Amino acid sequence: MKLKTVLFGKTYEFKTVKELMGKANEEKTGDTLAGIGAESAQERIAAKVVLADALVSDIRNSPAVPYEEDEVTRIIQDDTNEKIYEEFKNFTMAELREYILSEKTTGSDIARLSRGLTSEVISGVTKLMSNLDLIYGASKIQVTAHCNTTIGDKNVFAVRLQPNHPTDDPDGILASVMEGLAYGCGDAVIGLNPVDDSLASVTRILEVFHSFKEKWAIPAQCCVLAHVTTQIQAVRDGAPSDLIFQSIAGSEKGNEAFGMSGATLQEAVDVMKTMGCSVGPNVMYFETGQGSELSSDAHNGADQLTMEARCYGFAKRFKPYLVNTVVGFIGPEYLYDSKQVIRAGLEDHFMGKLTGISMGCDACYTNHMKADQNDIENLSALLVAAGCNYVMGVPHGDDVMLNYQCTGYHEAQTLRTLFNKRAIPEFDAWMIKIGIITPDGVPTDRFGDASIFLK
Repeated sequence: MKLKTVLFGKTYEFKTVKELMGKANEEKTGDTLAGIGAESAQERIAAKVVLADALVSDIRNSPAVPYEEDEVTRIIQDDTNEKIYEEFKNFTMAELREYILSEKTTGSDIARLSRGLTSEVISGVTKLMSNLDLIYGASKIQVTAHCNTTIGDKNVFAVRLQPNHPTDDPDGILASVMEGLAYGCGDAVIGLNPVDDSLASVTRILEVFHSFKEKWAIPAQCCVLAHVTTQIQAVRDGAPSDLIFQSIAGSEKGNEAFGMSGATLQEAVDVMKTMGCSVGPNVMYFETGQGSELSSDAHNGADQLTMEARCYGFAKRFKPYLVNTVVGFIGPEYLYDSKQVIRAGLEDHFMGKLTGISMGCDACYTNHMKADQNDIENLSALLVAAGCNYVMGVPHGDDVMLNYQCTGYHEAQTLRTLFNKRAIPEFDAWMIKIGIITPDGVPTDRFGDASIFLK
């Protein structure tokens, strides 16, 4: 494989594929601070030129972490469809990009292609795409999954209702749930990040969710986003959970930092299939975010985009109902400003869809980042245009427990109206039944009135 090029009379040479991949990435603070990113715009362009001429096989054969040393690499490589890979292995990365973006290539074609691509290849082709390419490419791909309801159908845009509370007070949590439901949020999942992730606390909140869902016959899923091992025990003890959640990383070392492994996740799947409350078969919920491996020194010298792509290859093994990148949550140490956050959100969504998983995005930012609510609304609109399965819904876009900002309850209906989308069909019918929207999807006078659940 040729690892050098001449640009404007200067020779640029890269020692390894890993170095090439890092230099070809769009500017990210995390890569810069780790000494992985390009040192100039010219070097970045040179790396993209070299990457564009590389073969799919060149990139596959240079995983970010060696096969012998890393469980995530083994899962990604072992799950690759070799017959389909053989069809595309001699494509250059530029040809792969053109194939994905071609008007002749259908969503079904891309879904088949994805089975023959490793995560490094998916990361590589992403580096060659503009933001508009990422939006268009992702919009062609439809990925559905079923828990109690089906997410990802055409013209459906769902929302996770995130009723976090600074003390896990059940009344406060339920108040947020009621408000979110009144605004049409919660069809993806009603999912709480707990302050106290003890077994007793997790069980109590799951019981509160289940009771409320049953009382109002809400066609949705409920989950408490505690550590996977706590949730497994809660379900074994009889707690009513529809999904099991876990944050995941793109390397074995990163997953060890999260206190789990592939075996742990498989145990969760097995427990949910025998003792969970949902229909299934998709019973897992994963969250990711560019830079998490850097923060735990688990990136093995690879760039944060490539490590993020590997999260999705790892997730695919467990057939999740939901995966989302919490794109701006870690902070400016990894994504400095709104430009980097928007780019990362579009990259992550495209990579997740191309991997073949049900992908959403927590379009968010922290208060010490150079971004604001307008930036996040911009990203949300771009994601819906790209066919994103779901985003978050938080009261007024301000999470008072996690202390970060993201999309609010109010935005869901605006985005649905703007892009001619509806909620998941069963949930949409439920919204009509309780009188918050008309059969045409237009909000009624009751829309946003949480008191309807108190009458």
